[in-house]
Amino acid sequence: MVAHLIARIADTMGRELAKRGTVRTYPRNTILVNEGDRADSLFVVLEGRVKVYVAEPSGREMVLGFLGPGEYFGEMALDGSPRSASVMTVEPTTCSVVTHALLREAIAADPDVAMNLIGKLIERARSATESVKNLALMDVYGRVARLLLSLAVEQPDGTAVVPQRMTQQDIADRVGASRDMVSRIFKDLTAGGYVAVNDRTITILRKPPARW
Repeated sequence: MVAHLIARIADTMGRELAKRGTVRTYPRNTILVNEGDRADSLFVVLEGRVKVYVAEPSGREMVLGFLGPGEYFGEMALDGSPRSASVMTVEPTTCSVVTHALLREAIAADPDVAMNLIGKLIERARSATESVKNLALMDVYGRVARLLLSLAVEQPDGTAVVPQRMTQQDIADRVGASRDMVSRIFKDLTAGGYVAVNDRTITILRKPPARW
């Protein structure tokens, strides 16, 4: 079963790292990484889904993203610094946990591992820059519309569906806004015929306007 899960990983480096780790399964709502903890492992998701987030002492969260099978997190474990974000399972999840020592062994054995890690870090740095820009320059409506369009997958009938089943609170956490504000935006988008929501599945019927 585990070998099958690892074999399904399309990314060559992710697959090779997963083979080196210890496979563990976690129930839903398990915190795998705490922001501020010392980093000592990289996690490769084999099955399930996790959310990456930061939180204030008051408990308010900002979700940075979701990761699924074949994706990995904790690559900053190499420098031993504290974790920059928390990670929690949103459904039962199986991961291969690769220790700091095993990660260094993988890099020593194949320099391409280091190049792939650098590429992933650059990709995530760009994503973080884009998120900061959106928070600084876009209003809440713009951030909601941009998030939906970035997540949606086009369908043969011309509509687009967000594959992740998301609540309005989930969306509020992703765009740094209140649930009430997101609720008002969705009411307007629904009334305008731009989106439809059925059992937390969001369908984009036509592209929302750039500004509301």
